[in-house]
Amino acid sequence: MLAPALATRLRLAPAQLRRTIDPQTLPFTSTAEVPPLVGTIGQPRAIRAIQFGLETATFGYNLYVAGQIGTGRNSTVRAFLAQIAPTKPVPNDWCYVFNFQDPYRPMAIGLPAGQGSQFARDMEDLIAGCQREIPRALESEDYARRRNAILSEIAQRREQVIREFQREAARQGFAVEITPAGIITIPLVQGRPLSPEAYARLPEEVRREIEERSAQLRQQALQVLRQLHQLEKEAAERVQALDREVALFAVGSLFDDLRERYADQPAVLAYLEEVREDLPDHLHDFFPPQAVNVPPPIAQLQALQQQEHLARYRVNVLVDNSTLDGAPVIFERNPSYYNLLGRIDYRAAFGAMVTDFSQIRPGALHRANGGFLVLNISDVLRNPFAWEGLKRALLSQQIVIENLGAQLLSPVPTAALRPQPIPLDVKVVLIGTPLLYYLMSALDEDFEELFRVRADFAPDMDWNEEHALDYAAFISRCVRDGGLRHFDRGAVARVIEYGARIVEHQRKLSLQLLEISNLVAEASYWAGKANRELVTAEDVDRAIEQKEYRSNLVEERIRELIAEGTLQIETEGVRIGQINGLSYIQLGDYAFGRPTRVTARVSLGRGAIVSIEREIALSGPIHSKGFLILSNYLAGAYAQDFPLSISASITFEQAYEEVEGDSASSTELYALLSALSGLELKQGIAVTGSVNQHGEIQAVGGVNEKIEGFYAV
Repeated sequence: MLAPALATRLRLAPAQLRRTIDPQTLPFTSTAEVPPLVGTIGQPRAIRAIQFGLETATFGYNLYVAGQIGTGRNSTVRAFLAQIAPTKPVPNDWCYVFNFQDPYRPMAIGLPAGQGSQFARDMEDLIAGCQREIPRALESEDYARRRNAILSEIAQRREQVIREFQREAARQGFAVEITPAGIITIPLVQGRPLSPEAYARLPEEVRREIEERSAQLRQQALQVLRQLHQLEKEAAERVQALDREVALFAVGSLFDDLRERYADQPAVLAYLEEVREDLPDHLHDFFPPQAVNVPPPIAQLQALQQQEHLARYRVNVLVDNSTLDGAPVIFERNPSYYNLLGRIDYRAAFGAMVTDFSQIRPGALHRANGGFLVLNISDVLRNPFAWEGLKRALLSQQIVIENLGAQLLSPVPTAALRPQPIPLDVKVVLIGTPLLYYLMSALDEDFEELFRVRADFAPDMDWNEEHALDYAAFISRCVRDGGLRHFDRGAVARVIEYGARIVEHQRKLSLQLLEISNLVAEASYWAGKANRELVTAEDVDRAIEQKEYRSNLVEERIRELIAEGTLQIETEGVRIGQINGLSYIQLGDYAFGRPTRVTARVSLGRGAIVSIEREIALSGPIHSKGFLILSNYLAGAYAQDFPLSISASITFEQAYEEVEGDSASSTELYALLSALSGLELKQGIAVTGSVNQHGEIQAVGGVNEKIEGFYAV
């Protein structure tokens, strides 16, 4: 039994168990008088790191914001970006256009913000102008006259060649007939064609002579055919050249206007020149489709082909920054591989899946290019290939769009679009827990090179007058942002006290601002139920009680089992080798404490002390550590001169789940010492806390819940 003086010194007065704040010390009557909080509170280290990371433009200085959920990581980053992004220049628009040199590699063109969509409209106008001017020019009288002149000249030259050949054939005694299959020579006798019967009656010598002359004439006929084919080719080339000349002249002013408009954009000028060179090869696509005497399916196919050909001259505006007033800020909630790096869509056409440059779609990196991209690291890691794709883009400083299916599912290489990469200049902000940061640093050698700035959000801050007023300002902001009822000073004081409770420290206040804001909203609700204009401390207490009631079904069931004796707990009398320990149980966002009977048995033996939970693998690593520490304490304290000739076992009675934590080591030690010495232990006292190898009791976690759980029994 403790000496009276020592017991008095160690006994805690009620006022020492919980720090309170006098509402009268707060310099306001309600939060209506308190200006709302601007920014965040209690995070000077994180704020300085965020500012440095966002303002540094050097390669690799991307930002990792580390902290627990609810500490204001997202809201703080969002507030900083709202200040910084408008001061940055608006980045370029990006477009993809058809590559006339390599159709499988669409060209990327960057334009000043707003010019991308304008360029697309200009190309649509150009197509419409070509559809109007080219048919008009090629159906004009002047064009028909020049074309007929070419064809007439070629026809005359063709007739001249044929006449000369016919004269030569007549001189050699043959008539000539020109058919689509070629030139036919017919022998003549006295100026008349020789019939097959008459030819057969001729002497053999005469027939041989005719055959020889016919063979010579056929060689000359081949020469004539070559001349005729050459004339046809010349006619086609000259008509094609005429078509090109007339068409380009007809649309020349359209191209001149675009060249003048985009004179400062070399990539656009080069593209326009390629379009101009390609137009004459597809002039028929600019004429209305002719559906005369054509079956409907064929007409539909022709119309589709014409649309696809004209689509080559259109512009796919991938990123349009015309509405921005500064750098873009993108919060990507679903950072899959395609949502980050873009994708190539397909469409069905006559039973097949086809694609082209117009089916290229942007990802978050495209939209954030020139600005800021905010991601949750856990979301990135949950999506296959997303981290590798993001890392590759950051390391190469360019965005490459490629479909994974073509690489992973196809057994052989297949032809696919390979759009030109787009240069990447983006600041990536990853938000996550400290644990994920340490894991990424250890497992990925490129992680620390790419994310050189870490902003750590603290879980708590000192409880002082300044920070208490910051709490009031935060409550004021929650009230105004959420349209809630204002808090009187008593309610504010109660929220401050709650902030100390959840951080388990009388000199600290929690920075789990999400939990505080939830309490503010719930207290406002209960004030409304009570028809109060202002939220009072009573409403805050009720909000806390109701939240507990919504979550403590398991706790109540355990108390019922204890009350009916199913779970055996004694709170009166004395026992040898038996003591009440205190367990801390976390179920989601709710935690509670409960007493657990710990017993020890000893007998003669060879110094073996056994934890039954450890033997059957129901002991977690930290509990096993605590048990080994108490075993070594016993050996050091009582076996200096001779070995302990005992065998002992310790267990948590009626505990069927894993036991974890070292807070039970002192409890186990007391039970063991009682069993060894025969000294009785009061069952009205519960014990928690870890012990070190020198027998000193150490700090206790979850002490509020443990004490409340014992007194609730």
